[in-house]
Amino acid sequence: MAYDAPFSTITRRSPSLRGDASAALSLGSVGLAVAVFALVWSGGFGIETVVAAAVPYAIIAAIVLSRIETFHPHERFGAANGVTLARAIINCLLIGLLAGLLTGGDGVVAGWRVGAEWLFFAAAIFSLSLDGVDGFLARRQGLASRFGARFDVEIDAMLLSTLAIAAWTFGTAGPWVIAMGATYYAFLASRAVISWLRPDLPPSLLRKAVCVLQGAALIVLVTPFIPANLANVLAAVALSALWLSFGRDVLWLWRARQ
Repeated sequence: MAYDAPFSTITRRSPSLRGDASAALSLGSVGLAVAVFALVWSGGFGIETVVAAAVPYAIIAAIVLSRIETFHPHERFGAANGVTLARAIINCLLIGLLAGLLTGGDGVVAGWRVGAEWLFFAAAIFSLSLDGVDGFLARRQGLASRFGARFDVEIDAMLLSTLAIAAWTFGTAGPWVIAMGATYYAFLASRAVISWLRPDLPPSLLRKAVCVLQGAALIVLVTPFIPANLANVLAAVALSALWLSFGRDVLWLWRARQ
């Protein structure tokens, strides 16, 4: 999860862009609704899954529509943003599944009995596997933008936070594992009140490597058969690397504050 792509003002606007984004979001809402109601209809999950998946998607849609015209200087929503939106849909489904797990969902899908934790694991793998595809498409199609970069960052953060909460929920790590997802949001909150934390950070291979480590570690942590002792060691290593990366960037911003 890179965190060096804050929104910055872009003056160009496209009259057709908002409509394109609205169409993509509407199509995405249909896809999410079909997936969620299939889970509910199967009998494995309840209304809490619907609510838990719908609320974050509604928030994402509202933010996209409020930001895209200002920060995406292109005529089209683009395939890259479409991939990021698909990841957002999967992540919302993961939140719905997690809510179902917390309320005793049994994971029966269309007559096939599948452990709910395995269902969660498979969806998480799929979401993570799409990471990087959006950036590749944006560069290939010449549709890269500040909006697309930040959209990708926030969906990454959403996934990692969900996986961290799931690792605690599944009992593979203690509640402290939530810090793996919360650290990014703590950094954003600090940026809101500390002005010298707001400038853009330079690209960093270390930051990218730590992001990959976080995703890989959290995927392992939500694997149903992972031993608790191994999970705690892996989570501790990943969290230490994350804090090292954030500390390094905070130090860089402190030195560059003037």
